[in-house]
This record gives sequence, C-alpha cells and structure tokens, in this order.
Amino acid sequence: MIDFGTVGSMTGTKKMLVVVALTVLAAAGCTSAAQKQAATETAWVGSWAVAAQSGGRTFDKQTVRQIVHTSAGGSTARIRLTNVFGSAPLTLANVHLALSKGDAAADASTSTAVTFGGEPRVTMAAGASIESDPIAFDVPASADLAISAYLPDASQATTQHSFANRHNYVASGDQTTNATLDGAQTVDSYFFLAGLDVENAAAEGTLVALGASITDGFDSGFGANKRWPDLLSRRFSAAGRTVGVVNAGISGNKLLKDGAGESVQKRFERDVLSQPGVKWVILSDAAINDLGDDRPTGDQLITALRAVIQQSHDAGVQIFCSTLTPFKGTNYWSTQGESGREAVNAFLRGASSGCDGVIDLDAATHDPDNPATYLPAYDSGDHLHPNDAGMQAIADAVDLSLFR
Repeated sequence: MIDFGTVGSMTGTKKMLVVVALTVLAAAGCTSAAQKQAATETAWVGSWAVAAQSGGRTFDKQTVRQIVHTSAGGSTARIRLTNVFGSAPLTLANVHLALSKGDAAADASTSTAVTFGGEPRVTMAAGASIESDPIAFDVPASADLAISAYLPDASQATTQHSFANRHNYVASGDQTTNATLDGAQTVDSYFFLAGLDVENAAAEGTLVALGASITDGFDSGFGANKRWPDLLSRRFSAAGRTVGVVNAGISGNKLLKDGAGESVQKRFERDVLSQPGVKWVILSDAAINDLGDDRPTGDQLITALRAVIQQSHDAGVQIFCSTLTPFKGTNYWSTQGESGREAVNAFLRGASSGCDGVIDLDAATHDPDNPATYLPAYDSGDHLHPNDAGMQAIADAVDLSLFR
C-alpha cells in the first residue's frame, strides 16, 4: 500500500514521482512550472474535473461509483484524487475505471484496475492530492465513464464537489468490479475525485472554465451533460479539434469571499494552474454572487479581476473574460448590484482590462428590450440561471479561434 502520510518529506523525489506518473500535491494543490511543462510535453490534458469543496460525507466499508463525462479522448488515462480539505488520512482500495452503461451500471468488459505506485490501495494524508499511475484505457470523447472505489475504513468528512447535477452511487461492501451495484443509494455530489486526464498526441491543451453556478450547470438538464463547458467541448470536437475542457465552476462561489467553496482568487492556483496541459482559462460568472449578496462596488471587483488576470499571465496561461449575465428578477438583485455589473462589464470590454479576449455572455443572453434581464427563451425561470437553450447560447458565443 502507498502511504502519503509523509507527503511533506517527499520534496526531493519529485522528478522520480513524475517518471512513475505519481505526483503528490501540496494541500494548496500547487504544481511547479517543471511539472506543468512535463504534462505538456507528454500531451496530457484534462478531460474532466471538478473543483474541490469542504464538508463531504463520511464513508465506511462502502463502494462509491461516480460517473464522469469526458471532453477530450485519449489512449491512456489517469485519475486524480484529493483529500485537500480532509482532516484525517483517507484510504481507497480497488479503484476501477470502466465505461458507464447508464445509471449505476458499468461495462464489466472494460473494467480496469487503477494503481498508485503499482499498488491497488492508497492512503492520502489530510491536505494531500494524488495522481494514479497511467491506465491503458481507450477513453472516448464526450462519453460517460464510471470510476469505482472502495473505502475500507471509517472516514472523516471527505473533500467533495457539492453539486454534481447527476446521480452518483454508494453501496455497501466492495462492489468495485460489479457490473451493477446491489442496494445502491444515489448521491448528487462528487467525493474525493478531482479529475480524469488523458494522453493524446493530438491534444492542443486544456481549457478551464472557472466560475460559479452558471458554469457548474445549475438548472441545466439533470444528468444531460448540457452545462455550457460540456457544449463548448462538443463544438471543439465538431470542428475537428482535440481540446480538454474542464469545469471549475462551484455553485454559489464568489470572486472576493469564501463561502460556497474558496473564493476564485484563493482557488485559482489549485483549480486552474494545476490542471495538466493548461493553456487557457475562461473567467466567468462568480462575481454575480458577490453583487447579489455583498454588493461590493464595481471598483472592488475590478481590482480583484485585475489580480486574477495578472496571476494567469504570470503562469503563462491565457485568460478570456466573460461579461456578467443579467440577474434582474432574482430576490438579490438591486440597483447597486446592477451598477456594479455594468461597471465590471464595461471594464472587461475595454482595451485596458488585460484579458486576452472577451466573451460577451451578457450580449448573448440578455433581452434587448430589457437588458438587465434574460431573454425569456434563455431564462430557466429563476432569472439568474440559463436553461438548456441559454447554456447553448453561451457555448455558441465562444469564438473557437481564440484558443490557439
């Protein structure tokens, strides 16, 4: 069994760990420039990811089967696990990767064991994150995969992504290799799972969608994979391009303050810069929650946006900024919040923003006759989140030629 309880003492062995494709990340999820360069050289890109939050449930002698929807495909895969918000070590055993057959069913003929340093069992220290060994597995683009793991010991609260917008499954005992799970219960979050990467020589790089509930797909079709990053990934595929599109949205997230997850400013290093092969980020909707709840001035938000833009450029990652979509009609809309939204959008559209490009989601979704509101055809009904048609309008507003 690989034990990451002494993660702090492993600094001197980073090069060896990269060679065996088993990287131990610090609690902040940071990767060095050398690690990012190595990921690019070996054509690893993120195919699926979620952003980490605290407060996940506990497990004890249970199998967790989680369904992930890929963007780019590849001939080799690896799984990233996280205990970044854990307060105690977390042990997983008998992790398996398979094609999903819908609901809790996995295609047993494709079930493949996942190892960590050659071992089927791994323990992550509190605050640690890990990558599996490379897995010989043909990962299709835009497909559902099932990742099953057994937790043999009673855990403390796990790291989670609270809003999965689909069902995942928990069952008693070790059922990781079962095609179906006996007595499975549904859960609507992800636990201890950070990402799925693929190796593909044709891959151009990883694009990270960073935002809040609109990016996270809130109010898009449940289990339908119609979040705008999913739809954007399909546009790349239809254009004959291999781009990993990963979703770092957190419902309720903010730009300035922690709340539903750490703030965008605080989590940018972990959720964007640590992604393998990252070349681009779209900075999207988180500031809407600041405007609705805390009502900072436009200048306060612009100062924070400038800092995030600079952080991205310092890491050599292009950042594309999306204007903020309308939210009049919600119970937290105010004239002050609307003034802040207009100020932020004017800044982002201006030549001095520092953004490498602007994606005008406000223009793509607002009602021309009432620009502070959604076009009715795109409104989910809560006046804050787009429906599936609105998600498609957002994806269609992204100019693919920006990403070169």
